[in-house]
Amino acid sequence: MRIGIDARLYGPKNGGLGRYLEQIIFFLEEIDKENEYIIFLYKDNFDLYQPRNKRFKKVIFPYRWYSLSEQINFPRFIRKEKVDLMHFPHFNVPVFYSKKFVLTIHDLIISHFPDSRATTLSPLQYRFKLFGYHFVLSQAVKKAAKIIAVSQATKDDILKFYPKIREKKIEVIYEGVSAFPSKNDFNYDFLLKKYHLPKPYLLYFGAAYPHKNLKRLLRSFKIILEKYQKNIFLALGGKEDFFYRRLKNYAKDLGLSKKIFFLGFVPDEDMPLIYKNALAYIFPSLKEGFGLPVLEAMSFGLPVVCSNLSSLPEIAGEAALYFNPYREDEIAEKIYLLISNEQLRQKLIERGKERIKKFNWRDCAENTLNIYKSLLSNKYEEKK
Repeated sequence: MRIGIDARLYGPKNGGLGRYLEQIIFFLEEIDKENEYIIFLYKDNFDLYQPRNKRFKKVIFPYRWYSLSEQINFPRFIRKEKVDLMHFPHFNVPVFYSKKFVLTIHDLIISHFPDSRATTLSPLQYRFKLFGYHFVLSQAVKKAAKIIAVSQATKDDILKFYPKIREKKIEVIYEGVSAFPSKNDFNYDFLLKKYHLPKPYLLYFGAAYPHKNLKRLLRSFKIILEKYQKNIFLALGGKEDFFYRRLKNYAKDLGLSKKIFFLGFVPDEDMPLIYKNALAYIFPSLKEGFGLPVLEAMSFGLPVVCSNLSSLPEIAGEAALYFNPYREDEIAEKIYLLISNEQLRQKLIERGKERIKKFNWRDCAENTLNIYKSLLSNKYEEKK
């Protein structure tokens, strides 16, 4: 049987979704000894993926995600490759695609925060985009043979927004913790030279969309500097875009330009160094489908202090210190508690090392493959 995977968002520059695609394809290459795979890539990441298994074939699909061209042309490309089962790792399934498919839903953040502040589009354009999002997602949820939710919190959201969907149609499959390449000769001098980042520093990796709650983090950081008189820095790592540029201006308005370091996009090979030299990892998000950076931080021996909302308590368990992300005084208080209490830091570090053992990309790929096999078996029975 032939399985297709829409991997146009493959690669680290596409955040958690890009990481998800990297890892499940990597492990599917290792564990599936039966099926053939068609990996649909975009021109920008076509060379990034190099199949290691002769049953995996990569194909360029030259149309961008969230586009009308994608909706019109993707079904034709899939038919051309004679795909028996398609896996769409994101909500943007072509509305007119009528064959059997698996859908992964990472989060329903736009449904929770339909806010024009999270876009650079005009209000009219954004309303049109929002309508398209809801229509395409509703069709995808309705037509999918199986839906993978990356957390119980995400599954609960799907059932909340789409109550007519049968619960047994949705399966929770947790993501894993990535292994990052590391250069042994990298040291703190390199960190200073490349990123101009002094110690000690708190760390955040991720996007700067409004629901990430970084403005409150900046205001909370200012409380730490002024109320608790801590000589400390804050490092924010993420691809520079409109939202990060806006956040830079906000940091300047708060008088924090000399205390906050915007690292921009950080390649995988530099991430271990930045993680390992940090004092703590801060994750103030208002809504997360999974919260992969929290586990990544734990894997590098960082204590984590994070929001107590959505999937984060589910994923981090007792290995994190939590705060109400809407209360800046509480955020500051919990961060200060963590960085000033060495016993607490060490306890959370040890709990984090145990917690990450529950999340494995191979398990994620194996559980995903089991879904493929179940659906393909049904397809085979239908043909008999």
